[in-house]
Amino acid sequence: MKRRTFIAGLGSAAVWPITARGQQPERLRRIGLLLGTTADDSDSQVRLAVFRQSLQQLGWTDGRNLRIDYRWAAGNAENYRKYAAELVALAPDVILAPGFSVGPMIQATRTVPIVFVFTTDPVGSGFVDSLSRPGGNATGFMAFEFSLNAKWLELLKEIAPGVTRAAVLRDAAIPSGIGQFAVIQSVAPSVGVEVSPINLRDAGEIERAVTAFARAANGGLISYGADFNDQYRKAAGYVDRILKGEKPADMPVQAPTKYELVINLKTAKALGLELPHSLLARADEVIE
Repeated sequence: MKRRTFIAGLGSAAVWPITARGQQPERLRRIGLLLGTTADDSDSQVRLAVFRQSLQQLGWTDGRNLRIDYRWAAGNAENYRKYAAELVALAPDVILAPGFSVGPMIQATRTVPIVFVFTTDPVGSGFVDSLSRPGGNATGFMAFEFSLNAKWLELLKEIAPGVTRAAVLRDAAIPSGIGQFAVIQSVAPSVGVEVSPINLRDAGEIERAVTAFARAANGGLISYGADFNDQYRKAAGYVDRILKGEKPADMPVQAPTKYELVINLKTAKALGLELPHSLLARADEVIE
């Protein structure tokens, strides 16, 4: 009887250390985010909420097993470079780089994994070797395929049939801008529009100009592009895979699968435009 009790006691003692080890807290993982807007930008906050919620659904909760460090460049080129270096110095496990922030981030590190969103031409910009096999430390989601540029001009002509000249804002220093403008030029004769490029000095200037225009009294007239929230949702999936051991070099760059058409009737009214009912019926959102 005593022998059985003694053996049971040994078994119980042997189990406790194993259980204690199993209850140790999991290692805190770290994500860096470099955003081109300001911290009070409402659209950015909505997208970040989508990103955090998607991560949580995958088992990652900020403040529990995850820490997220934010930096806000406010469209300033110097801030992009400064904050990219700051984030790399924090030794994150992965960095999320939306829009124009991917360039400065890749310049700051060729080792920390980077997931980008809203990037126009990752191959032409030198961010990845190819869409199917990125090959470096970055991968992610394109803002659109080049063919979408032709659609923008076609929509403009559909909205305002009398338009014969159009200006295209671009940063001539970005290689993708050349390809985009070429696509627009190729379709221009078929819709009877003469297009002219307007070169701005840097990507930050373009971002500030577009943001300021969108916040004007009536806002922009029309938007047709990728669903930004959907890109943040998918980026969370890539971040999850990287945190679990996958390499960006082996994860293909993806083009958008969901595009949104948004029309602002306030702006149309201010411009004296009568929009076709067929166009309004195709819109995902109509602002009245």
